Amino acid sequence: MKKLFLLAAAFVTGFVAMAQKPDEVMKLSNETHNFGKIKQGVPVTTYFTVTNITDKPIVIENVMPSCGCTTPEWSKEPIAPHSTAKIKVGYNAGAVAPFTKDVNIKLAGVQETKLIRITGEVLSTEAFDAYTKTDEYKKAEEEKNKQAKAESKADKKSKKNKKNTSTASLN
Repeated sequence: MKKLFLLAAAFVTGFVAMAQKPDEVMKLSNETHNFGKIKQGVPVTTYFTVTNITDKPIVIENVMPSCGCTTPEWSKEPIAPHSTAKIKVGYNAGAVAPFTKDVNIKLAGVQETKLIRITGEVLSTEAFDAYTKTDEYKKAEEEKNKQAKAESKADKKSKKNKKNTSTASLN
């Protein structure tokens, strides 16, 4: 009887865990990234920050791109409660055309996946060179630099908080 009860409890616990949605266990820094206009043949990358919003570790089980031109990289290590991890998403800018690529994040123990998306427009070398001489390009580069500085500042703050948390737990 005891074994039957334990089996039933395990089944119910597993069922409840599978019923969770990704948004109930993680928060993303952003769900889309627009690369803007990029040069053909020059791969680009971006990062999506995942924050564990639970009191238990979570694991990114898989990150699945919609095609082979999109390459995700992520840590297989558990993300501690209230900590962050990054998913790197690369795009091989092979074909001249606008693009929208989906990437699905699968968490261990969560049945649903979470969608993130990258977009942009691949220009030929000649078209990209002409684009770099426009005011639109200069504004886009300024915005990218501001965003990179803000992300760097946030990363430093996060690392400082992690260091303070781990130091406090040692005391």
